[in-house]
Parts: sequence; structure tokens; C-alpha cells
Amino acid sequence: QRQFVESGGGLVQAGGSLRLTCSAPGSAFDMNVMAWYRQPPGKERGLVARIRTTLDWTWYTESVKGRFTISRDNAKNTMYLQMNSLKPEDTAVYFCNQYPYAQDSWGQGTQVTVSS
Repeated sequence: QRQFVESGGGLVQAGGSLRLTCSAPGSAFDMNVMAWYRQPPGKERGLVARIRTTLDWTWYTESVKGRFTISRDNAKNTMYLQMNSLKPEDTAVYFCNQYPYAQDSWGQGTQVTVSS
């Protein structure tokens, strides 16, 4: 069973940057579409960005367009989320998963906290 592992979160001031990393130890990234999700405090988990394996195609939720960049390295079975110009409203636990998500593949997530 594939289990995703997220890393790279932390505490950053507004306007700062972080780079999140997603991997699946022991598994290949053979999913057609991978995605980043986030769950702000007291809210439900939502979709942030998606990326296809074989096509140069990405999708972003409106609130992160122009600030976040999703990418993947299929040879390394790794996916990234470069987050620039961070805002306090980006504070959340960030998760990666395939899209549509596989319920049994959620990892622990990585906490991103943006201070004002």
C-alpha cells in the first residue's frame, strides 16, 4: 500500500518562501495526476495544485496562482511545491496524494505556519 511522506514545512514570516517535498518510499510515482492538498486550522482539507505525469499540465487553486509552483521528478519519485510570497492564510497542514486522492495513502502532512 502506497503511503505518501511530506516534508519541508516550517514557520516563516509573511512574504517568505518554503519548498515542500513529497515522496512515497518503496513505491513508484505511477499515478497519472499527483496533487497537493492543505487543511487550515478548523477547516476541511482542500485541493491546492495538481500536476500530470506525462504532459506539461498544472492546475492551481485561485488563491495560490502566481505564488506556488508544483513540479515533479518522476525519476526520483518525488513531487515538490515551491511556495513564494507566503501569506498568513496559507497556514495549514499540507498533504500530497494522487488525484483523485486515495483514502488509504494519506501521510502525516507537513505543517506550514506563516506569521504576519
